[in-house]
Amino acid sequence: MSTFRVLQFNMQFGQIWDDTYPDRAPIRLEATLEEIRRHHADIILLQEVEQALPGGVQFQPPPNYARLQAELPGYDSYFSYPKADPRELPFGVGLAIFSRTPLRDPMRFDLPSPAIEFEFFGKKTTPTDRLLIGAKTTVLGREVQLLNTHLLAFFMLGSSSAQNPVQRDLIAARLATASGPTILTGDFNVSKHQALVAQFAEKGFATVQEKEVTWRRRPFILDHIFYNAPLRAVAHQVMPTPASDHHALVADFEFV
Repeated sequence: MSTFRVLQFNMQFGQIWDDTYPDRAPIRLEATLEEIRRHHADIILLQEVEQALPGGVQFQPPPNYARLQAELPGYDSYFSYPKADPRELPFGVGLAIFSRTPLRDPMRFDLPSPAIEFEFFGKKTTPTDRLLIGAKTTVLGREVQLLNTHLLAFFMLGSSSAQNPVQRDLIAARLATASGPTILTGDFNVSKHQALVAQFAEKGFATVQEKEVTWRRRPFILDHIFYNAPLRAVAHQVMPTPASDHHALVADFEFV
């Protein structure tokens, strides 16, 4: 084997897609697992692993992550919730990395959100902080740095990450320090993705694709797999799935 496969997937805490009533669709974690397994990925990076609970409660162990661990026995893994916050809304939270090769040096880094006031079901609130996680592994004899994130959807708040660039800038600063093969994946929640791609290109990172929509709710390219020069993307595919409101993104890499 001279290549390895990466799966990027916002799993929306196991809530499947329903064209008529997407927000009322049931949670079926078995559909998530089926989607993950069908790609036979060596590295899996997931967002929205858990559903946020009222008051910012964070179950330990995280229930969805625990089931994924149990049903993906051939993988080492790392998970982190964002910083606990009573303002958390009932959407998806938590990031995970799964790897067929052992993970080491896990890290987490909080990404602060600005105090943009918005209304949710008649109540005024402000957004919670986001998160970047990472770990290292050895693939085909080479060390690879893995990074995974889920940024704030400013477009849902009547703003943009161009007006509020702190989260993007913090990640760009992290990319600038990369000294070896590095992969960054995530749901970047940037509706005008060209600016994000250009910003990370300045740090030496390319995205595997920027033409196909990755989100069902709006025609946006929110999900990316970024990589730097020690790696070459030899194939990629956006895979529509009923297991989430996001499509899966798969890429095969080789070392340069």
